[in-house]
Amino acid sequence: MANENNNKKEIKIELTPEVAGGHYSNLAVISHSAGEFYLDFIAVTPNAPQARVQSRIIMTPENMKNLLFAIRDNVQKYEKTFGEITQKRPVNNGNANEGGIPNPFMA
Repeated sequence: MANENNNKKEIKIELTPEVAGGHYSNLAVISHSAGEFYLDFIAVTPNAPQARVQSRIIMTPENMKNLLFAIRDNVQKYEKTFGEITQKRPVNNGNANEGGIPNPFMA
């Protein structure tokens, strides 16, 4: 068991000031090919005719599945600490675009 701990390699991760600022995203589009998953993070503003992709992440299927599990684990931890995250639904007769951010997934 001691050898296992000594064989672990530590990865030092650098976060530059430019990257640390991050990009805001309120929409993610996920697509895939046989060998990669593509995650496009987009910032949509109300009543704007178009939106710009802020960042694209390309991952292998294995890494995408690891990300899925990591997100699930973190959401569970968040909800355990702060309470359940509830999805907001339109209250104005289902017209989600009236004065708000358009949602391409609401038909």
